[in-house]
Amino acid sequence: MAKQYATPGVYIEEKSAFSNSVVSVGTAVPAFIGYTERAAAGKRDLTNTPKRITSLVEFLSFFGGAPKTTFSIEADGDNYSLSPDDGTDFMMFRSIQLFYANGGGACYVVSVGDYSNGVSGKALVGLENGGGITALLKEQEPTMVVIPDAVLLEAADCGSVQQAMLKHCGADTRSRFAILDVHGGDSARTLLDDDVVTGAREAYGNNFLDFGASYYPWLNTTIVSSDDVDFTNVSNLDGLAEVLNNEVDENVAAGLVKSEKGDLIKGEIDKVTADDCDVYAVDNVLKAVSPVYNDILGTMKETLNVLPPSGAIAGIYTLVDSSVGVFKAPANVSVSSVVGPTVNITADEQEDLNLPLSGKAVNAIRPFVGKGTLVWGARTLDGNSGDWRYINVRRTMIMLEQSIKFACEPYVFRPNDANTWLAVRTMIKNFLRNQWQQGALVGASEDEAFNVECGLGTTMTPQDILDGYMKVMVKVAISRPAEFIVITFQQKMPGGGE
Repeated sequence: MAKQYATPGVYIEEKSAFSNSVVSVGTAVPAFIGYTERAAAGKRDLTNTPKRITSLVEFLSFFGGAPKTTFSIEADGDNYSLSPDDGTDFMMFRSIQLFYANGGGACYVVSVGDYSNGVSGKALVGLENGGGITALLKEQEPTMVVIPDAVLLEAADCGSVQQAMLKHCGADTRSRFAILDVHGGDSARTLLDDDVVTGAREAYGNNFLDFGASYYPWLNTTIVSSDDVDFTNVSNLDGLAEVLNNEVDENVAAGLVKSEKGDLIKGEIDKVTADDCDVYAVDNVLKAVSPVYNDILGTMKETLNVLPPSGAIAGIYTLVDSSVGVFKAPANVSVSSVVGPTVNITADEQEDLNLPLSGKAVNAIRPFVGKGTLVWGARTLDGNSGDWRYINVRRTMIMLEQSIKFACEPYVFRPNDANTWLAVRTMIKNFLRNQWQQGALVGASEDEAFNVECGLGTTMTPQDILDGYMKVMVKVAISRPAEFIVITFQQKMPGGGE
């Protein structure tokens, strides 16, 4: 009803010329869940509290640095054996580094504890204390879920955590995508009962498979440098001293080192067990005089640099989304800060990964001459589905659904009449037209790319209106990747026509 004026004068009325618009939601905001050195913002505890960060510097300020992974060493005649100590290795920090090395940006971090008590599947899921995955239910922005520490659990427990990730994405929120690692994915396949890929497929279960993707194998990275390891990474320093003293004795016996110099070297070796040892000085001396010591450091560094690929993949998703769009398949992209995959997969070996009978495709990471290490797969775990076979299709649909959902919220409790229906249709069509022009939707015309219906007799019945329902039908043709390019050659007659 128009406003009635009683006092003579000039009045100004402004009328809206344009309808509401749909704003695209973010598509590349992963949530990392795992263990950190600490979790605090000043005096406020951040344990099991999702915290948004935008850089590695912010991560360090809130969550601290790398874990102090230790190794046990044992002398074995002229050789030695080296093995990581249980409960001292964690994947989260190095995966965050790998994420930012591959184009990562804003992300959420949920710290479920520090480095003192090992990894717990219950803590990562957080059903009992409201932390871990469960803590993300209160956040709207994250669009991916990554839990690199899950691979440190037993295979069955790792599968339980990954099933919880898929459920969180596909049932609890329907707005997120899970990036999964293969448990034991640093090992080659055996194609027997103990095959790592077969075991992972069984552990993923059969629910909400279109909301997740898996990658194999793990990566040999360059995240950990030589400066990050020294003899303090050895838990039994007496064993280290024994190995190094054996080296000196062998060199003296072979005449490679004079006995006087050997005694001096042993004096430096003895310092590694001293409480007041100058770590930097002794480390440099041992590096200069002991090839075995350098070999031990190299082995520890290589072991720590073997990482599950989920952190790098999250960074690649972010890079592709920001440079092209979420509709571009996150494949045929090189992985940065990586020497190569732990297992070299051939084209024939990838067939079972990409097209298994179960449909649970596992995306390969492969080295290519002159190109580096590439992500060579773009399928979800629901590979037998014609609708949700490809990662970019599912993630694009999540973006469209969530964007339109938030844009329609202002129309709740508006009159359920033709004016509202027209406004909603126009708003959604304008949004989809922009997506079509950017390449997210395919079709020679708008009618081929998308269709929006909302009205009495098309999407609603009179009873729907009486019940307070306004139903909108949106149909879209999402761009799909050219996964298999087939080029046909045929000879023709010289000088002939077609």
